[in-house]
Amino acid sequence: MEKRDFGNTGLAVSRLTFGCGAVGGLMTKGDAADQDRAIHWARDHGINFFDTAASYGDGISEDNLGRALNGNKDGLVVSTKVGIGNADLGDVGGAIRRSLEASLKRLRLDHVDIFQLHNTLGRADFRGNLTIDQVMDAVVPAFDKLRDSGKVRFLGFTAKGEPDDVHRLIGSGVFRSAQVFYNLLVPSAGEVVPAGYPADDFRQLLDVAADHGVGAIGVRVLAGGALSGSEKRHLLGMAVVTPIGSDSDYKSDVERARQFLPLVEAGHVDSLPELAIRYAISHPALPTTEIGIATLDELQQATAAVNKGPLSLEALAQIKNVQAGFVI
Repeated sequence: MEKRDFGNTGLAVSRLTFGCGAVGGLMTKGDAADQDRAIHWARDHGINFFDTAASYGDGISEDNLGRALNGNKDGLVVSTKVGIGNADLGDVGGAIRRSLEASLKRLRLDHVDIFQLHNTLGRADFRGNLTIDQVMDAVVPAFDKLRDSGKVRFLGFTAKGEPDDVHRLIGSGVFRSAQVFYNLLVPSAGEVVPAGYPADDFRQLLDVAADHGVGAIGVRVLAGGALSGSEKRHLLGMAVVTPIGSDSDYKSDVERARQFLPLVEAGHVDSLPELAIRYAISHPALPTTEIGIATLDELQQATAAVNKGPLSLEALAQIKNVQAGFVI
């Protein structure tokens, strides 16, 4: 699989990142043999970036990835994440340090390549409300200490929340990685969207990240599964998925996804998931796209889609026409 430079880190990452989260569910609920088989297949086929988090299955994903890798991360890039809750605000540094130490133990590693802040910025979520000032004043110094200790190579964050806050962190010079929400339903990280578009306006964040040397990881490229065009979910995946970035609900996202079916019928792609994946990799400022999976077959299909390369200009133009119809 093709690899791309990841910002200014010096890392070269595969165009596809193996997502170990709960939305797909393989690494949180799957059988150990299936997990091992998928990870070994990924390595054998050039996928070198594996992303997990302490919150995925309350550490289960990290445990399973650690078992599958068994300490052998030669040629791989491994990232994990920490989320800060209201209860942690009295000792942010201690909470971050303890989280990383527990993650490393589960992963059976002495360091991770990328350690990412996993909070919503400037908006309340299930953890609480983390402000941009708290990030800069408390989180960043704690992250710096861990990087200086050699347990973390690069710092990153999930670019979720208020767009002004997200852009400020990109421009801060502190973070070298950002998970960016970008898909057929939420295209604003990659292009200008008109007023009334029913999604967050991330204001071309992919280009901004590239300009600052920040490696972008495209996430939710399948809109949590909605871009399959079906409301049916795999038994291993999350039963209920809340859209991120989309000003909608899952059912409405599925209905919008089906409006892209004419591109499948016209032969541009073989399926809606292929369309979604190839749309993401068509953006030149996006080095890697993360996919959460439930089965090896899903991983193989995603890999095949990436290896087909970007969409044609004709297909991209047709996509813009469909997106224009979403404007309220």
